[in-house]
Amino acid sequence: MAIYLVALLCVLNHAAFAGSRVLMALYALELGADPFSIGVIMALYALCPMLLAIYAGKLVDRVGPRLPMLCGTVGTATGLLLPYFFPGLTALYFSAVVLGTSFQFFFVAVHGTAGAIGGAENRVRNYTAISIGFSLATFFGPLIAGFSIDHLGYLPAYLALAACTVVPALLLWIGPDILPKAASGEGEGKQKQSAFDLLRDRKLLNTFVASGLISAAWDLYQFYFPIYGHSIGLSASAIGVIISAFAVAVFVIRIVLPSLVRRWTEFEILIYTIALAGISFLLFPLFENPYLLAAVSFLLGLGVGCGQPLSGSLIYHLSPPGRAAEGAGVRVMFNNVTHLTVPLLFGGIGTAFGFAPVFVSCSVLLLSGSYYSYRSSVPKRGTGAPLGM
Repeated sequence: MAIYLVALLCVLNHAAFAGSRVLMALYALELGADPFSIGVIMALYALCPMLLAIYAGKLVDRVGPRLPMLCGTVGTATGLLLPYFFPGLTALYFSAVVLGTSFQFFFVAVHGTAGAIGGAENRVRNYTAISIGFSLATFFGPLIAGFSIDHLGYLPAYLALAACTVVPALLLWIGPDILPKAASGEGEGKQKQSAFDLLRDRKLLNTFVASGLISAAWDLYQFYFPIYGHSIGLSASAIGVIISAFAVAVFVIRIVLPSLVRRWTEFEILIYTIALAGISFLLFPLFENPYLLAAVSFLLGLGVGCGQPLSGSLIYHLSPPGRAAEGAGVRVMFNNVTHLTVPLLFGGIGTAFGFAPVFVSCSVLLLSGSYYSYRSSVPKRGTGAPLGM
């Protein structure tokens, strides 16, 4: 029962967070910001998480998940309320920092402890449940943001997203037994070890890199597609629906993921999905029809949807005992390096050269990363830990 309550927390909190990224980009455009300025705002989501992710993991290993998850939830609400009470472009920069920092504490806590709920035999179920929760949130968040903008306005849309955090905050505040005691404090005696020791494990390092590439694809889509959609005259509701098609694909691929794992290893699936994401990005600049864009978004969702549950399960299994949340923190650090650099790099490319070079250059990055990962894993195929071990 506990894992399904945690999945509910993921749906509500991540809906607020995912919706904020769409809302932030469209509101910044409304205020006259160019793609590079929006890239800076999106990059600020990742600045503090990149620096604090390992600390967050160690904190969760030491004190347990409840307090970091509660603080992350309250912080997410605070970040969403800043633009409402202080309208203007300046507030968006501060809001992005608060949102990114707060949500990463929640995210690290969830991923660092999900494997401990119910024992090792339930690990597949746990990571599948929370990954489906996140995919549902990726569906509802942009929809809430898009329709709120069109029917209520930009500032009330922030209130609508902030309302999603109320139930998670109450559940974490009044229900301390939602999360198991066994998830706390397992690594207390090992806190003096450097988190970067984990990178000496080749399997862990490869998993971190693959997770970072998937994150780069996801992040560029969330950041740049609203800008592209706005430039070709799509309404906020249409943009939200198209992004939700992406989320539907993420949900679908995660449902069938256990069947895929029976045919290929986790790392092989990560390599294939990175390549599929690269192919999808080549298709975006070819279309302006919303139905075709929704179809391409669905294809991209199939490509990146496996990354979160596969890397989460692998990292939990491969991390030393008592350092699972720390391993999740290293993963979040890797991912946030891409969150920081992708908006700045591709926002600059878009401002200077237009939309097509953005999608093509991201495609080249992903396809190259997939090929490199494939070549580096050939001698060791089949050695990855099975999902759920």
